[in-house]
Amino acid sequence: MRTWITFIIIGLLSAFMFSPPSISATEKPVVVASTTQIADFARQVAGDLMEVKSILAPGADPHTYQPTPDDVQIVLAADLCLENGLHLEGKSWMTTLAKDAGKPIITTTDGIQPLSIDEGGESIADPHAWFSPRNVAVYVNNIVKGLIELDPDNRWQYEARAKLYLQQLRVLDSWVREQINLIPTQRRILVTTHDAFNYFCREYKFNANNNFLSIAPVGWSTGAEVGGGITPERRSMVVESIRNSGALAIFVETSINPKQIREIAKETGVAIGGELYSDSMGPEGSAGETYIGMMRENVLLIVNALR
Repeated sequence: MRTWITFIIIGLLSAFMFSPPSISATEKPVVVASTTQIADFARQVAGDLMEVKSILAPGADPHTYQPTPDDVQIVLAADLCLENGLHLEGKSWMTTLAKDAGKPIITTTDGIQPLSIDEGGESIADPHAWFSPRNVAVYVNNIVKGLIELDPDNRWQYEARAKLYLQQLRVLDSWVREQINLIPTQRRILVTTHDAFNYFCREYKFNANNNFLSIAPVGWSTGAEVGGGITPERRSMVVESIRNSGALAIFVETSINPKQIREIAKETGVAIGGELYSDSMGPEGSAGETYIGMMRENVLLIVNALR
């Protein structure tokens, strides 16, 4: 009898020890971000404690993006949504997805003082705030608050990861300034496809003759949003600006069709300096697959073309 009891106990213990854990114990909270940059910021803070997904794929344009049925399912499975805001997501598609699914959403640019630019006589807020690492600190702090609210038991981990990442952003900012200083002041003329680089130009003092703002043939939106795309007047203005500025090179962008800027380069006789990451980071395995990586590669490309 004792032998049988022993076997039964061992069997019960084995079943308990080796049976798979319940779904609730293995599932991680799911965070869904609108863009690749915001997804990267969230991963830096969340680590392995949460699953972070991006609606946009590398190379996609948030201004013109149209959500798919798959995106709807991704958001339905989310515990928290993150958006850039400031009309980056054309027609506020991320807000709509989260609202329709009944999911909480955080606007990661809350607290940033946006640059205002004139677009067709209308003053608009520039949404590309991540091109200043100092602004990214605001993104990160907003994300930290959201993750802690979702998972308060691991607050100290999110705060610790954020502290390290904020230090890395400060180092990045210092490194960018050091590299940009290799370019003589009169050569700091940055011409790109669309107005994604205003914060970068203002932060690192490019385009002094354009109030330290971007020189681009296409407005900040490449879709049907405010400032939507190129007009003959804007194209003529940019061509004239390039000719008068003495720009050594102009740059295409990974998320925008390069046709327009290549035509302008040919017309003005200015070389193409390379392809910059703008509204999207690079694909997995590329040098620009993280925010710090995309900023590093952009700066090296710009310095190489202009110094």
